[in-house]
Amino acid sequence: MKKIISLLLVVTLFYSCGEYQKALKTEDVAIKFDMATKLYDAGNYSKAIRLFEQITPAYRGKPQAEKLFYMFAQSYYKTKQYYLAGYQFESFVSGYPKSEKIEEAAFLGAKSFSMLSPVYSLDQADTFKAIDKLQSFIDWYPNSGYFVEANKTLKVLNEKIEKKVFENAKGYNTILDYKSALVALDNFIADYPGTSFKEDALYYKLDSAYQLGVNSIPLKMEERLNVAKTAYNNLIKFKADTRYKQKADQMLVQIEKKLQNFTK
Repeated sequence: MKKIISLLLVVTLFYSCGEYQKALKTEDVAIKFDMATKLYDAGNYSKAIRLFEQITPAYRGKPQAEKLFYMFAQSYYKTKQYYLAGYQFESFVSGYPKSEKIEEAAFLGAKSFSMLSPVYSLDQADTFKAIDKLQSFIDWYPNSGYFVEANKTLKVLNEKIEKKVFENAKGYNTILDYKSALVALDNFIADYPGTSFKEDALYYKLDSAYQLGVNSIPLKMEERLNVAKTAYNNLIKFKADTRYKQKADQMLVQIEKKLQNFTK
């Protein structure tokens, strides 16, 4: 029995392959559409894509076009071709505004762009685009079943942008450019007041102000030390039990010690 079943599977496979090759070569778009639909339903998206690519121009404006373009976009998405999926879903949304699939298409289009978002250290153009798309989806469909996932994805993307901006600001501290670090960290804290990196930003602001103060020329030292003392207070005010407490306290001791020279 097992041999018979295996033989039938082989015959079916060869027959399917033969039918697929015929569909690729025929000029009959209806045959291509039918085969592409069967392949799509069977989850064979890569082969379906080849046929969809051949027939999409011929089906524009026809009754079957809505179904075709939806399957086409989904096939790209299922095969992780996110640039093409995003483009196709956007085209579907603009081309079929009354479709029952429009909400799903709008979400998957936005999600496709989010899948293109690289690690934070790289250029974030795709991340910004994904944020715009997801925010637009949330604005248009506030009661959507995809709302929770869209909001969660948006949060992850925004945190990625915050991390990049923070790391760039922190980088000035790393290369000992303390003046630039203070400006960049101030801007970061102002632009992202609710950021999860605020504690780190306040610490590196303190460290930058401290290094600038203790290594300053006498003429500017008092002013800069007071800036560092304020930075310490801001860190402790934000989080009294900060993980940087020991280092911060050591800096404060040195700041107070050097400031005594200006009170005599």
